[in-house]
Amino acid sequence: MDERILQFFEKKPEALPLYAELEEKSRQEIPDVEIRVQKTQISFYKRHMFACVSFARVRKKADCPDNYIVVTFGLSHRQDSPRIDIATEPYPNRWTHHMLVADAAEIDGEMMGWIKEAAEFAAAK
Repeated sequence: MDERILQFFEKKPEALPLYAELEEKSRQEIPDVEIRVQKTQISFYKRHMFACVSFARVRKKADCPDNYIVVTFGLSHRQDSPRIDIATEPYPNRWTHHMLVADAAEIDGEMMGWIKEAAEFAAAK
C-alpha cells in the first residue's frame, strides 16, 4: 500500500482495513481510478473527483463508533437512505452525500452502486 495512505491512517490505524476494502472494490468495479492523498482526505478521481474518504464529523461524537471512515460521494440527485448521514446540494443538481462506515460489510453492492454512479456522474461533467 502507498506510503502516503499509511501516513494518512497513522493516528487511526484501525480504520485502515475499511479504507483498503473500499479501495480494492473501487479498483475492481471502476476502471482507471486515480487516488490522491491529501491532508484531510483521500480522493478518488476519474476525470473529476467522485468520492473521498475522511474522518469528517457527520454525527455527534457520542454517536460515532471508535473505528470508522466517512465516505463522501456526489450524485446528480439526492439519494435517500438511512445509511446516508448527511446529503447537501451545494450546486443545483449536484448532491454531496456523507456516509459513516464502521464495518467492511457496509461496503456492499448498494454502496458500490452509489460510488459507481458517482464516478459516471463526475466523468460526464
